[in-house]
Amino acid sequence: MLKQLFRRKPIDTLLGQMSSHTHLKQTLGAFDLMLLGVGAIIGTGIFILPGTVAAIHSGPAIVFSFIIAAVVCALAALCYSEFASTVPVAGSAYTYGYVIFGEFIAWLLGWALLLEYGLAVASVASGWSSYLNAFLSGFHIKIPHAISGSFNPAAGTFINLPAIIIIFLIALLLTRGIKESTRVNRVMVILKVSVILLFILVGIFYVKPTNWQPFMPFGFSGVLNGAALVFFAYLGFDAVSSAAEEVKNPKRNMPIGIIGSLVVCTLLYMLVSIVLTGMVSYTKLNVTDPVAFALQVINQNWVAGIVSLGAVVGMITVILVMMYGGTRLVYALGRDGLLPKSMAEINQKYKTPVKNTWTYATIVAVFAGLIPLDKLAELVNIGTLLAFMVVSLGIIFLRRKKDIASGAFKTPFYPVLPIVSFLLCAFLITRLSAATWTACGIWFVIGLVIYFAYGFRHSHLNK
Repeated sequence: MLKQLFRRKPIDTLLGQMSSHTHLKQTLGAFDLMLLGVGAIIGTGIFILPGTVAAIHSGPAIVFSFIIAAVVCALAALCYSEFASTVPVAGSAYTYGYVIFGEFIAWLLGWALLLEYGLAVASVASGWSSYLNAFLSGFHIKIPHAISGSFNPAAGTFINLPAIIIIFLIALLLTRGIKESTRVNRVMVILKVSVILLFILVGIFYVKPTNWQPFMPFGFSGVLNGAALVFFAYLGFDAVSSAAEEVKNPKRNMPIGIIGSLVVCTLLYMLVSIVLTGMVSYTKLNVTDPVAFALQVINQNWVAGIVSLGAVVGMITVILVMMYGGTRLVYALGRDGLLPKSMAEINQKYKTPVKNTWTYATIVAVFAGLIPLDKLAELVNIGTLLAFMVVSLGIIFLRRKKDIASGAFKTPFYPVLPIVSFLLCAFLITRLSAATWTACGIWFVIGLVIYFAYGFRHSHLNK
């Protein structure tokens, strides 16, 4: 049985699946991938986290927290790029784990990624609901309190209906095809980046250097804790690797899409952090919409309104790309027999996995409608960091496999960089709370039950 648990999937079998009737259509270029990455990364992280994390953990040194998290992500991104260009198949880290470490590790990775993508969608949808309320209130439109927040009878909220509705609307878009989805994503990404640049250009004239004092009020430990939390802001570039099977010339385009989107987003995060903490004291930024709040403090209400609109639009792209990554992961699991085969069925008209998209959206919508935002965010981080650790370590084993043709992209400074990436991810994971570890443990127990009750017996490798 132990041998069966660690049976690896031959690379020729994976590539053979791409030519079968269940394959996904190749339509995406490098620019599409970069926009998918920016669409996934820039959202809750830039509109909410720079304020809340600065107020509680990092102070104005939040910019260092973003840089540290960016370095960790950049190292992991280089490892992802090599895998994505060498093994251009749907499933991201799950597929890479299947080839390198075997089925059991692959399942655990896939289960961790389902946690990441699903809760990322749920948490961003929850944050989107808050910004939508703020935006509509400017027009004196009020969503009933009882249906505008997570389940909390003491506060008078029972379900977050706007969060549920946006998830189902995005699911509808995704079922219509990835090319149609990327067109919508492109327009929304351009709009939200324009809004962010507007905030920076207006806010820079109201920066007061005294607001940066003290620069590191919680010490370097606070900066590290902040880095573990703002890591959430960078989630999304790994979702780009889920698109590998739908990319034209993946050996060239995958590394450009993954690394390019990360560079663009890091620069924007740093600029927003510096300007935001310079406009308003970090002690006042622990609010649900810190960017709009800072503009209201300096009496730039018209810009605050535009930023709120940009946030509403911008978060939609995050939901779109992260849900896309989740559905493609479920598709890969279904195609391998670890989940029911209906999860890998491709609709003949739209060439998308329609059944799996609606199933996934329904489960995620339940989380978005009932669980508070702060509980969702930390759980997302732990699933991602675990995936990053395995992908980083996997590069060493990938180079040793002689049956895999070398990809166009190679992780530089091998093997030092993959090992450093692994160690940095392991360090950040230790900064997360005990409650997060407990919840993650429960999630993995559920995953083990499903694997041994269904996946192990129905795996296509049994044939």
